[in-house]
Amino acid sequence: MSDGNVAAEQLRLFIERIERLEEEKKGMQDDIKDVYLEAKSTGYDPATLKTIVRLRKMEKNDRDEAEALLETYKAALGLS
Repeated sequence: MSDGNVAAEQLRLFIERIERLEEEKKGMQDDIKDVYLEAKSTGYDPATLKTIVRLRKMEKNDRDEAEALLETYKAALGLS
């Protein structure tokens, strides 16, 4: 096999792996959407749940900094 054929085969394999992973990702995104819909049907607010999930991913220091900044902006706008 020439180097061009080897590179083309390797490229094809990478593309196929990416495509499989993208399909799995779509399936997981659909599952997550279903969980949010289920939570909503039992009375939970999906937007708030998404905020909590995002906050839980953050380091405590980053979360504290973001919350302090939010409070500062709210105070500046008279929302506190």
